[in-house]
Amino acid sequence: MSDRRSAAEFRPNPLLAPQLIQTVLATKRPVRGRFAGHQHAMHRASVQQLLDCGIADGDPVRLTGLYARQPESRAPRGLVVLIHGWEGSHDSAYLYSMASKVYDAGWNVFRLNLRDHAGTHALNPRLFHSARIAEVLNGIRAVQAIDASAPLPLTVIGFSLGGNFALRVGLLGPAAGITPALSIGISPSIDPGATLRAIDAGPKVFNRYFLDKWRKTLAAKADAWPGRYDFSGLAKLDSFVEITRRFVAEHTDFASLEDYLGSYTLTPPMLMGAASPLAILTAQDDTVIPFADFDGLGERGSVIAYDAPKRGGHCGFIENLALESWAEKRVVELLSRL
Repeated sequence: MSDRRSAAEFRPNPLLAPQLIQTVLATKRPVRGRFAGHQHAMHRASVQQLLDCGIADGDPVRLTGLYARQPESRAPRGLVVLIHGWEGSHDSAYLYSMASKVYDAGWNVFRLNLRDHAGTHALNPRLFHSARIAEVLNGIRAVQAIDASAPLPLTVIGFSLGGNFALRVGLLGPAAGITPALSIGISPSIDPGATLRAIDAGPKVFNRYFLDKWRKTLAAKADAWPGRYDFSGLAKLDSFVEITRRFVAEHTDFASLEDYLGSYTLTPPMLMGAASPLAILTAQDDTVIPFADFDGLGERGSVIAYDAPKRGGHCGFIENLALESWAEKRVVELLSRL
C-alpha cells in the first residue's frame, strides 16, 4: 500500500484553487510552451499508428494513436498507454503533458485515440459508445506487438471517461491476455449515471460545453457517412441524461439506458477486487465526477493507491503559477515503484 502523504501535499496556489479554474486549466493550459513545443523529445519521437482492433458488429475496427519510443541510447522502462477523456484526443493538453512527463521518466508512450475521436469519424462505420472495451483491449494488444520494451511493464493511464476505460483494462485485461503492472484512473467516471446527472445539475457552463461537444461529434459522424445517420432528434435535447437515453435506444443494441450505463459502471468493491493493480486519483471538489461515487474505496486489495485531495477539479490538479501538475508528479512516483 502507498501512504497518503502525496495527497496531502497537493496544495494549489490560492489563485488557482477554485474548481472551475482547475477544470478549465486541465484542457486549456499551454502545455506545448512548457515542453518547448515541437522541440520536446516526446513530440519529435511520436509516430502516427493505425491499429487493427479486431471485429465488432461485423465490421473491422481500426483505431489510431501516436507512439513515442525511447531513443536507442536509452533503454525503456516499459510501455505506458494513455487514454484521453470523452471528446478528447492524443493532443489534449492534460494527455500531452502527462505523456511528456512519462516519456521524460524513461517510458515508451502510446497516446491512444478512442473510436470517433481525434477526427477519426470516417474510420469506422459504427458509432463510438462507452461500452466498447473489447476494441480498446485489442488496441493495446496491437500496441504491445509494435513496442520494443516487452516484456517490461505495461501501464495504462486514463482521464475521466478514459480513466474508466483504463480501470476496466485492469479489471478485464488479464482474462484477455493483457495484464498491466498498473492501471491508473485520473478523475475517472466510475458511475456514469451519476456523471450524467451531475452534468445536468451542475453549472450551466459544463452542461452547455458537453452538449456542444456531443452535437459537433454527431454532426461529424453524419458528414463522414452520408445518408447513414439522422441525429436531428438528438440535436433538440438539452439534458445529458435524455440525450444519452435516446442515443442508446436509437443507436445501440442495449435494451435501456440503465443496461448501457451498467455495462461500464465500476463500484469500489469491483475495483478493490480487480485482477491487476489499480490506482485512482480524484478530487473531492470535482463537479463532473461526484465524490460520493468513491464511498467505501480504500487502499485495499488491488487498489495500491487512492488519492483524493480536497482540491483539483476535473482532471486539473494544477499546483502553481508555472501550471505544473501534481497528478503528473504522482504518476511518475507510482511508476518509479514498478
